[in-house]
Amino acid sequence: MELKDRILQKAADLFHRYGVRSITMDEIASQLGVSKKTIYQYYSDKDELVDRVISEIIGNAQFNCEMLKADARNAIHEIFQVMDFIKNMFTNMNPAMVFDLNRFHPKAYKLFLNYKNQYLYQMIKDNLERGIREELYRPEINIEIIVKLRLEGMSIAFNPDVFPPAKYNLAEIQQSVVEHFLFGVASLKGYRLVLKYQKESLKVKK
Repeated sequence: MELKDRILQKAADLFHRYGVRSITMDEIASQLGVSKKTIYQYYSDKDELVDRVISEIIGNAQFNCEMLKADARNAIHEIFQVMDFIKNMFTNMNPAMVFDLNRFHPKAYKLFLNYKNQYLYQMIKDNLERGIREELYRPEINIEIIVKLRLEGMSIAFNPDVFPPAKYNLAEIQQSVVEHFLFGVASLKGYRLVLKYQKESLKVKK
């Protein structure tokens, strides 16, 4: 792996575990066994490195979501597949990462907001419309309102005042939020399918 990619990978790993603010360029250099000057040959400053990390995370998330969407048997199956991906992504992730972007890295935070308010908005909307067509979701739901509720439900998991990281696991919060969302929009037919996939998921864990 080229050094530029190694720097990006190490920075992403450290930001993921400890948040963005607490990780300095010196720490990244030390972890890689190179000088800080070497890092600056590839990235002009920490802002550029953070921007690249967030772009990579978003690109990887979108790629996986599209693959899972195409592979899903139905709208509810799609949600469960994405939920497994999210759990893997958020396991051991420090929620301060998003908080730090908001406070200290506005360009990277804007990338995150665009991903949330454009890509994720459309993905959730498409899933709701698919679920209604498949008679798995209630036809009378207000799609625009439900999409926004779903998005804000995702965001609240990163708020340390609501869910202190020392007490709550980010992956578990997101799973609870998704399951709450599913039971809220499911028709009777869909409700039974949610229970079926839940049982299958529990068997896999065991």
